[in-house]
Amino acid sequence: MPEPPGAATPGAVEVEVALDGARPPLAPAACERAARAALAAAGVEDGHLAVAFVDVSRMRALNARHRGVDRSTDVLSFPIDGPGPAPGPRELGDVVICPEHTADLEQAVVHGVLHLCGHDHERDEGEMLTLQAQVLNELRG
Repeated sequence: MPEPPGAATPGAVEVEVALDGARPPLAPAACERAARAALAAAGVEDGHLAVAFVDVSRMRALNARHRGVDRSTDVLSFPIDGPGPAPGPRELGDVVICPEHTADLEQAVVHGVLHLCGHDHERDEGEMLTLQAQVLNELRG
């Protein structure tokens, strides 16, 4: 039976940029490039993720609902399958970015994707932010 359209196949990474009828503030190709670089650095070789850009009010609502923080923020990540192995293609999750609170959109994509891969700068010894800096240096090198 053929895979449904848009389904990730083993050994492949699919990055979807949610357009919502508006032009995203970072080109979809740039989002995909940043996301793929972060996934590669984290050792993730297959799966699907989505990147969406939202306004301040939507980000505030998401932050309040999911983190109990009643203010907008720059980036939120919503992992689905978790960092461990999963049968079949992984559904990595969603990265939501608020451009009004983000000075560097490419960095926000990398940051959010690393969170989807199980990294957490609030709990590690600086490894996630070091990896993030390495990914950005390679992207911009």
